[in-house]
Amino acid sequence: MNEFLWVFVAAVAAFFLGMLLAPFVIKAAARLKAGQSVLVYVHQHETKEGTPTFGGLIFIIAATAVAAAFNVFAHELGRMLMLVFLGYGLIGFTDDFIKIKLKRNKGLTAWQKIIFQLAAGFIAAWFSYKSEFIGSAVSLNFGLGEVDMGVWYLPFATIVFVAMSNAVNLTDGLDGLAGGTGTVYASFFAVIVASMYLAAKDLGYTAYAEELGSLLYAAAALIGALLAFLMFNAPKAAVFMGDTGSLALGAFFAAIALFTKNPFIGALIGITYVVSCISVIIQVASFKLRKKRVFLMSPFHHHLELKGVSESKISAAYAIVTAIAGLTALAVI
Repeated sequence: MNEFLWVFVAAVAAFFLGMLLAPFVIKAAARLKAGQSVLVYVHQHETKEGTPTFGGLIFIIAATAVAAAFNVFAHELGRMLMLVFLGYGLIGFTDDFIKIKLKRNKGLTAWQKIIFQLAAGFIAAWFSYKSEFIGSAVSLNFGLGEVDMGVWYLPFATIVFVAMSNAVNLTDGLDGLAGGTGTVYASFFAVIVASMYLAAKDLGYTAYAEELGSLLYAAAALIGALLAFLMFNAPKAAVFMGDTGSLALGAFFAAIALFTKNPFIGALIGITYVVSCISVIIQVASFKLRKKRVFLMSPFHHHLELKGVSESKISAAYAIVTAIAGLTALAVI
């Protein structure tokens, strides 16, 4: 169990590094006038206008630095996980930068963003498909074993990356919401990876165990870094993660789910992200087809907000639901 002590050390190191980085990131964002522009129809957030964004850099830098220090990049699964994390973070950073530069809420066009996401997602999907440690099979869970998707794994995995990154992006709408649910999500996947690591080690699959170990250290580093970010993002937020952070988080979550062959468990633990996506789809479809809205505003957390539920209660409820989903996942994996 000595190795798990070092996993804990990685999380703690990422937390303190994030705490050190946060004031510098916030000051730099303020100096560059990198304040968030609030959408004109989100009237309840007018007081947040100008809050520094780019806060995702806090946990991206901290998690990446600690992952590198703990040799994550020396293993192919850990290396690709972090590269996907950084790649989607770069897409988000570009989007945020354009928003700040042009002083508008919309950065990259929808088509530009989706093309970049699809390209990055396909590269990661191809890696998974060709990897001796992953392949084209995914677990069905519930004791149903695995199904080999063959070449269809490529579009499936690509869609998972795009869907999860956008789902987390949609959920990043309230103080502490994406950061809180993200910390819980990463924590449960850390437990899953740790159990897989022990099983592989017991069976003598040394190389696979080492690869899983790199994923575990990466998850621990992200957990610690996210906790540091939450110290500055909890209501009332001193900084927002922006697309820089939300796209990176979503890609990390998709990658760790796919790399452990558990994309459906990823959707279960990330149920709040699924709700955000579905609520937007329902709202848009209903308005286009019936000229009527189902929710006061989508994603669903804005509906709850307009119903009078406070930001802090919504963020807490989403984190609790994510934890319940995580416990359910542990029971059926």
